[in-house]
Parts: sequence; C-alpha cells; structure tokens
Amino acid sequence: MSETESVNQSVNQPVNQSVNQPENQSENGSENQEAVAARRDTEALLSVLDAADRVPSAARLRVRSYELLALVPGSTVVDVGCGAGRAVAELADRGVHPVGVDPDPGMLAAARDRWSTGEFHRATAEDLPFRDRSVRGYRADKVFHVLDEPERAAAEARRILSPGGRIVLTGQDWDAFMIDAADAALTRTIVHARADLLGAPRAARRYRTLLLDAGFVDVTVEVHTHVFTDASMLPLLVRIAEAACAGGTVRREEADEWLADQRRRAESDRFLLAVPIFVAAASAPA
Repeated sequence: MSETESVNQSVNQPVNQSVNQPENQSENGSENQEAVAARRDTEALLSVLDAADRVPSAARLRVRSYELLALVPGSTVVDVGCGAGRAVAELADRGVHPVGVDPDPGMLAAARDRWSTGEFHRATAEDLPFRDRSVRGYRADKVFHVLDEPERAAAEARRILSPGGRIVLTGQDWDAFMIDAADAALTRTIVHARADLLGAPRAARRYRTLLLDAGFVDVTVEVHTHVFTDASMLPLLVRIAEAACAGGTVRREEADEWLADQRRRAESDRFLLAVPIFVAAASAPA
C-alpha cells in the first residue's frame, strides 16, 4: 500500500478505523504474546536439551548412533528432529553430507545460528523432502515418542533410504523414568501423567516392531541408561511436574511439594534421575 492510499483510507473511513483499531491492536498484541511465549518455550527446551547433551554418556550415545549408521563418506544422512543441530555438525565432521530436518521453526533458527554452514529444512518425520531411495542414512533421536503415528514415520524412512541404507532410532521410554523421591506413588503419577500427554510415549520399546513392520532387516536393539545426579536436570523435572499439574492429574500443592523435594535433593547431593535410552538400528533391504 502506498502512503497516498494509506492517507486516503484514513480520511475516507475515520469511523471504521477508530472502531477497529483497538481490536487490531488487541489481535496484534495477542500474536506478539504468543510469539514471545513460543520463543521462551523453545529457549527453555533448548536449555534442557543442551544440559542433557553435555553429559558424557549422551555424547557417547551420539557416537554410538553414528557407528550404527555405518557412515559412507560423501553420502547423504538425514537427522530427523535435528533440534539445534548438534548431530548435523558432528556428522559433517565425519565426512558425510548431513541434512537436518525439524518441524519447529524456533529450533531451526537456533540450528542455523549455531551451525551456519549446515543444511536445515522444515519438515515432519511423516513427510520428508527427499526422493525415493535417495539417502544413505537416517537418524532420529528422541522423535518417535512425540508422533501420533510413528508407523508413518517408519514407512517414510523406508521410502527415502537407498537399498542397504541404515536407520538408527534413539529415544527414551517415557513410562520408564526412574526418579528418587520421597513420595514414590506421587512420582509414578507425575511420570505417567506426563507420558500420557505424548503421542506415543512408549514408542521406544516398540522400535524393533516398528522397523520390522516397515520392512527393514537386520534389526538390533540396545538399551543405554543415562544417570543424572546433579541439578542440571531439574528443569526437566519441572517441565514434567508442570505438565502433570496443567493436565489436572496432580494438584498444584502436590506438584510444588514434589519439586521442593527434588530441589532439596539437588542441594544436598541426593538427586538421582535415571533414563533408559533405547537404540535400534536396521538396514533397508538390498
């Protein structure tokens, strides 16, 4: 719109503009608030993910996932649900052409900011921007449990992988979080309530079946356990408790008391969270 058109509209429609302006301002304010909230949520999630990635056992698990991919120099490897792009950067250092995909624009912005030379695209696990049989490796870390139909993602992985291509899935079983706490019953309630908010909270224990049903061969499964004993994972427990509280499964005072117990444990070196991580690998038929 030109300046003249803008001025003419304001002159010709003074009443409508005076009526509509507060509504528009309200709508814009609401959109701005939503954008700020989304950015804060992304930043909070990044903080949790970064803390988890820095744990030595997590770094070893990433290396194990790269080993299971049987990387071929120069080949294309897709990292589905790439988040802030750490695996994409590490895969590039190993001589392959990694491509990160994620449905979250906030995560992609963080990835591009951190790894400016990386290749990142916005896409979902069920609809990947690759031709049939066009990639050599497929990696998805902590992805399938958020999907309503992980079977579709497994089928999509099968579609894009070339004959002999490798797939590696890693992720936690959300029903299997082990947390040292004063109230064991409340802890089970909180953990299960948070799990039930996910699309497929027990997808990790189903990796083998999902891969076999999608037509993959040479399927293997390993379980590695991350053990956290310091305050770095307190933000994760806060997110779990707040989700259970927001869903109405536990009362506000119960969540506050449970979190206070976890903070006391962290302060007195009595904190423990153990998370079993399933690692499944397979090949596309030759």
